[in-house]
Amino acid sequence: MILRKLGFSMLLLGLALPVWSADKQAKISGFVRGATGIPQMGATVEVLGAAANSLRVFTDEDGFYSAAGLLPGVYNIRVSAPAFLPALREHVGLHGGVNTIVNVTLNTLFEAIQISPAHGGADEDDWKWVLRSVSNRPILRMVDPNSMAVAVESGKGHGELKGTLSFLAGSASDGYGSPSDVSTGFSMEKSIFSSDTIGFRGNVGYGSGLSPSAVMHASFKHKMDDGSQPSFALSMWNLPSPDITLHNLQAIALTTSDDVVLGDAMELNFGSELQTIQFMGRVTTFRPFGTADIHLSPNTVLEYRYATSEPNSRLEKGFDLAPEDGNEAAPRVSMVSYATTVEHAHHQELSLSHRFGRNNVQIAVYTDRISDPALTGVGEFTTDNGNVLPDLYSGTFTYQGSDFHTQGARLVLQRQLTSRITATMDYEYGGVLDLAMPNVSLANVSRSTLVRKRQSVAGKLAGTVPKSKTRWMASYGWINGEALTPVDMFNASAGRTDPYLSFFFRQPIPGTGFFPGHIEAIVDLRNLLAQGYVPVLGNDGHTVYLVQSARAVSGGVAFTF
Repeated sequence: MILRKLGFSMLLLGLALPVWSADKQAKISGFVRGATGIPQMGATVEVLGAAANSLRVFTDEDGFYSAAGLLPGVYNIRVSAPAFLPALREHVGLHGGVNTIVNVTLNTLFEAIQISPAHGGADEDDWKWVLRSVSNRPILRMVDPNSMAVAVESGKGHGELKGTLSFLAGSASDGYGSPSDVSTGFSMEKSIFSSDTIGFRGNVGYGSGLSPSAVMHASFKHKMDDGSQPSFALSMWNLPSPDITLHNLQAIALTTSDDVVLGDAMELNFGSELQTIQFMGRVTTFRPFGTADIHLSPNTVLEYRYATSEPNSRLEKGFDLAPEDGNEAAPRVSMVSYATTVEHAHHQELSLSHRFGRNNVQIAVYTDRISDPALTGVGEFTTDNGNVLPDLYSGTFTYQGSDFHTQGARLVLQRQLTSRITATMDYEYGGVLDLAMPNVSLANVSRSTLVRKRQSVAGKLAGTVPKSKTRWMASYGWINGEALTPVDMFNASAGRTDPYLSFFFRQPIPGTGFFPGHIEAIVDLRNLLAQGYVPVLGNDGHTVYLVQSARAVSGGVAFTF
């Protein structure tokens, strides 16, 4: 009798287990990389099952994707990305309550037929299909959903160390706290536990026999099961003052951010930065930021963006491997009667981005409100009455402009001319700070500025030379009149450029195969023709110049491993 009851119970349990497992949802996740192990950001991953249970997701900046809420069963997985052959993994079994890991390696056509060496992710120029440099959005990428090829599972581990080391020399005129005439930049990043990433980067500069300037950043990112990715970063600056009567500018900042996907149509990215600055006193600032994206269709995104600081200057070059900039996210400070003031900004923007064929278009309207703006000038003078902050490292000085409020609009057009060349046109209309009259003295600049409406047109060409693998970018930004500040200074789209004529090159150095990585020569030229210089009289009677962007020439080498 006992054995009969036990057998009956086992029969009921056997019948119930499949039903219970079917009720539990399945999940699939993994990494998408190129043949050289470079993560592919924004790749399309389609999980194909029954018509009512198919799903499409996109990889993040680490090449990671995650598709949850699937019913147990057998699926096909199709992965596609620009410049790669689409890949297909067939007959992948998903079980209820289990996270199945499927890593995919994508190959180019040349890699697939083995007639040329493998190309790294740098050759794909993923950045150029993004109308916003804040993050990649899948609707702004070129995808061929019709072709398929068999993929192989990636053999790369998730804990490899990536890093760069660069040595630059020249005249980098960005304003107070910018890199010196000789600087060393470095960055390291390592994935741990498959879902966490730690990073460390910085810049150390030397010049004019002064003590070195130093900028250090440490970061941590964690990939959650729901696809969100909270991150934390700690940054520190030590910027020596050229005046022995002044203290060094020291600052520390804690930055937190997170991103959340709500359903299939909305993405949120938000965070804040808390900065404490020690220079002629102590000042603390709080800088929130965030974006909200609504996917109106597979090719159209409506976005609201709020920012309190200017975009990362490295992203203006459009290359992910641009050298570390010591002025990146540094506190923007000026001085009035030897008292420190910090720039406070509030930028709100509403943009609509659309992709059609080989073209991307973005239209945007924005409003800016800036208090105590820290502006840049060029020139030497003997006295400043404590109202100008000189920087011998860059040969510039920082002064305080008047508060201003403006609204404006932007139009960005981007087109892929060939497989390796992209053209971008950016039109902007908005308010800038300008002098109310000529021949103003530097001491009266803050009281003699007003807001004028200006138009700006910028053109940019970027690409890669096939055989030499030279990565290059040439741009020119024109404005229809004098201006002390750029039009749309918070522009974070792919149309953002340095003012006036600028060039940027990265050239791999041949014959360095013995090095466990690769070596590149770097040339960075900004405002090469020294345009946009507005003359004013210094307190000692000498002429100095107020500029949107001072001419800068720098070059060096970068080691990537």
